[in-house]
Amino acid sequence: MLFAGVWLYGCSASIEDYQGTKPDFELFEYFEGDIIAWGMLQDRNGKQTRRFEVQIKGRVQGNLLTLEEDFVFDDGEKQHRTWVITRNMDGHYIGNADDVVGEATGHVSGNALNWKYVLRVPVDDTTYDITFNDWMFRQDEKRVFNIAEMTKWGFSVGKVILFFEKQ
Repeated sequence: MLFAGVWLYGCSASIEDYQGTKPDFELFEYFEGDIIAWGMLQDRNGKQTRRFEVQIKGRVQGNLLTLEEDFVFDDGEKQHRTWVITRNMDGHYIGNADDVVGEATGHVSGNALNWKYVLRVPVDDTTYDITFNDWMFRQDEKRVFNIAEMTKWGFSVGKVILFFEKQ
């Protein structure tokens, strides 16, 4: 069992794997302005459970990026999230949002961004703290792909898959 865990850990992607890939993922440059994203949630078995569209407005002020995100889900539910992301001099990013527990951390290398955080997710009459391991990949000047693994207590609970397009 220990060997299997070490082997699986060794197979996970590292942000350094993307060093030198193009186009460079300039986080602040890409998310400044208007973005539309389309996405879906999948359960741990890969079954699609929800679809959504997100309108994003990004503002850059020095080393701060503010993202205003407005979600509309296929069942009509609407959500709003505001991210405030700080760019550190070492190439790392720190992010905060009202439903994020603690701070999100991110690092860019080449065309990839790895973003990790815990999101407080309401379900019925309770909330769950779900760990997200987000991987964003810059495709070109207008497009970014995003795959986020969601876990709870180290076990997979699903995925979020997004496609972003800069307007």
